[in-house]
Amino acid sequence: MAVVRVTDADIDLLARLLRAEAEGEGELGMLLVGNVGINRMRADCSDFKGLRTVNDMVYQAHAFEATTKGYFYQRPRESERRLARRVVNGESYWPAKYSLWYFRPPGNCPESWYNQPHVGRYKLHCFYEPTAEECENVYHTF
Repeated sequence: MAVVRVTDADIDLLARLLRAEAEGEGELGMLLVGNVGINRMRADCSDFKGLRTVNDMVYQAHAFEATTKGYFYQRPRESERRLARRVVNGESYWPAKYSLWYFRPPGNCPESWYNQPHVGRYKLHCFYEPTAEECENVYHTF
């Protein structure tokens, strides 16, 4: 059962985001990107208040660099759609289980990002989850 409401168009949009943001990180890397996106929709806190749809989340200003690149606008593959459905259905993996931020630094992961603690790295991406003071809701999403 889906943890957020989606349409087929939402699955396609999310699938395109997963590929454009993390294709080089493999299947798990793409799932982690999806986890962060779903967390942003469900947590309703910090910089992510009021995100109610996949479209809101993907196109939030300054949220995902991939939306500014041509590769993002290519048709999704069925393998990416399957990954998008998995995260929409609640599959969640560390270090993105409660993360609201990730990025790819040129070197080591900073200890914090947007004043939130670093919780782990997967390949080239560093993940950051909010403190309970910043966003208690994220810890109740799954």
